Amino acid sequence: MDYSKIFAQAIDRLHAEGRYRVFIDILRNKGSFPNARCFAGHNGPKPITVWCSNDYLAMGQHSSVIAAMEEALHDVGAGSGGTRNIGGNTHYHVDLEAELADLHGKEAALLFTSGYISNEATLSTLGKLLPGCVIFSDELNHASMIAGIRTSGCEKRVFRHNDLAHLEELLAQADPDAPKLIAFESVYSMDGDVAPIAAICDLADRYNAITYLDEVHAVGMYGARGGGISERDDVAHRLTIIEGTLGKAFGVMGGYIAADRNIVDVIRSYAPGFIFTTSLSPVLVAGALASVRHLKASSAEREGQQAAAATLKAIFAEAGLPVMASTTHIVPLMVGDPVKAKKISDILLAEYGVYVQPINYPTVPRGTERLRFTPGPSHTHAMMRELAGALVEIWDRLELRVAA
Repeated sequence: MDYSKIFAQAIDRLHAEGRYRVFIDILRNKGSFPNARCFAGHNGPKPITVWCSNDYLAMGQHSSVIAAMEEALHDVGAGSGGTRNIGGNTHYHVDLEAELADLHGKEAALLFTSGYISNEATLSTLGKLLPGCVIFSDELNHASMIAGIRTSGCEKRVFRHNDLAHLEELLAQADPDAPKLIAFESVYSMDGDVAPIAAICDLADRYNAITYLDEVHAVGMYGARGGGISERDDVAHRLTIIEGTLGKAFGVMGGYIAADRNIVDVIRSYAPGFIFTTSLSPVLVAGALASVRHLKASSAEREGQQAAAATLKAIFAEAGLPVMASTTHIVPLMVGDPVKAKKISDILLAEYGVYVQPINYPTVPRGTERLRFTPGPSHTHAMMRELAGALVEIWDRLELRVAA
């Protein structure tokens, strides 16, 4: 068995399909995001502008977040020292969980090391604890949700994206006495559309199902206090479990769930992905805590980001670029070809100092490859005009189809 040949062929397939992933070597400039330095392909750092960060509100650069992390570092040191059960449960963790429970109007919350782990661990554990459970999953759910559902061993039924009629059809076909869980997201980050949360809750009530909402691309971004789409639409109280991340709008790292005390206690007590993992560093938790508290009180960052997204969409449309319809802060630009998407990204970085990552399969379906822009409150109108001009020139150079 030639193991090296098998691995090399696997990588060769990715190159042939135009979807080999390249990590861009950058350092952000503290206090001046979206400005950064790129070390790829030249001697020394080159100034660039970042357009694809999930630090949507630049809270990873916020002075209160940095100060809280520095204070925690000098107060308690770098690491947590263990799992939550053995030495790694600090007062910072306790405070942040209380703050997150309050953010979503739930009795309790539970921290994980990432949003991926919170989804995988929670969904897999719920499925194993509910005998005969059937999980209904939106077809565009994140890979972490799919992994958790698969690991649960439950029967899975996939409904067409945001298709309420199809979801109800599947619910009606299931055993009325079987436990049921509907898993879906609020903001789908590759298309920028939003789930009909209230209507899904109506179906859950009608068919005696519990609900699991992934709000990772919405927490911090929507609602009066940053509780997400569920807060904005006043439906958080109707959801069984809300899952979120601390690594996007909150600008740090980690994931969490918020629910009633019994559910949180069950996940805390049974989920291997929680039990056997070293807890988040208290330095990270302190930063996340400062960020959550700030965004509960301040809407300036959210308003600035929404204004930037609306402006960029309008500028792209005016320039005839194929901007996809989006009702959220996500600004996707359709390319439809993995090789061309990578080529555009490479030209932008090398010639224009613009960093945006191409999004290819399996993140999006084949034939829908795109560039995904996430303008923030610090992206200026001049930056947007320069970006659009660069894209128009590249579209023309590569003879790509423009919007009608």
